[in-house]
Amino acid sequence: MTDFAFLSSNSFLKVPMGAHPTHARPFGMAGIAWDGCVTNRPGARMAPRAIREASHMLCDGTHPLFDVSPADLLCDLGDLALPNTSLERMREAMAPQVAALLAEQRHMVWLGGDHSVTLPLLRAYRQHFGQPLGVLHFDAHCDTWEDHFGEPSGHGTWVYEAIQEGLVLPQAFAQIGIRSAGLRAAREYVRDQGGLIWTARDLRGLESPAQLDTVIQTLRLRWASCGNPPLYLSFDIDALDPAFAPGTGTPEPGGLTTNQALTLIEELAGERWVGMDCVEVAPPYDHAELSSNVAANLVWTYLCGQAARRQRQATAS
Repeated sequence: MTDFAFLSSNSFLKVPMGAHPTHARPFGMAGIAWDGCVTNRPGARMAPRAIREASHMLCDGTHPLFDVSPADLLCDLGDLALPNTSLERMREAMAPQVAALLAEQRHMVWLGGDHSVTLPLLRAYRQHFGQPLGVLHFDAHCDTWEDHFGEPSGHGTWVYEAIQEGLVLPQAFAQIGIRSAGLRAAREYVRDQGGLIWTARDLRGLESPAQLDTVIQTLRLRWASCGNPPLYLSFDIDALDPAFAPGTGTPEPGGLTTNQALTLIEELAGERWVGMDCVEVAPPYDHAELSSNVAANLVWTYLCGQAARRQRQATAS
């Protein structure tokens, strides 16, 4: 079977579909319509389409902070062609497609899908750059379990696996928004390996750039101390409180606000980002398309920040 389901027809920001020369459109987007590893409510395979549709209200938008739009720099490459019944087969099919897109030197954003897709993405980025990455991980859950309900891998194990496989620098790995129940060994795994954790409780009441400045400066200093490795942003939508993003498979009360997430993405836009994924949006459980809209806005904000960074680099050279 080669005609896979869940291929989206609408593009993000209504930009051109299909590959375009990288020099003309250096940013790319692809959907990963897979939710075979969810442990509660399914539906994340439908997220790429929903996020694209939600982005259409932004298609004429110039970002109010960065004063740019990424629309002229972006092409939408559709959804990766993947089977939807086997994690192993999915990752086997995914690997060459991701490697080919990275080989084009295109700055990619990936629309999940459940969080199990991040591990093969990091494997591809590690291979592409020839060095481990730094990661900023927004999530309600630590995703550091050593097994997935008796299976060796899933959407709750990718952080543990990425560190064990040497895909990431533990000291350059940071988690934001963690708050779910879990054993101490899992909750504190990233910190025990030398990384950073800010729980949702740590950040209560902190939203503005000034209020979050300690977090922002700590991250910058940590990444600089690690030699400024290539950075990857993985945003699980359940990092946000269900009041802001109810459409997800594993909602956890007491989460981040949209303002907190946007402030951090905006203020850190100048760092050495090489890619992003946004995962775990589950449209069947959404209300008034809140989760799809915030996901589209988070991705758009990231892209605007990278477009502005590219603009500054071109001016400086």
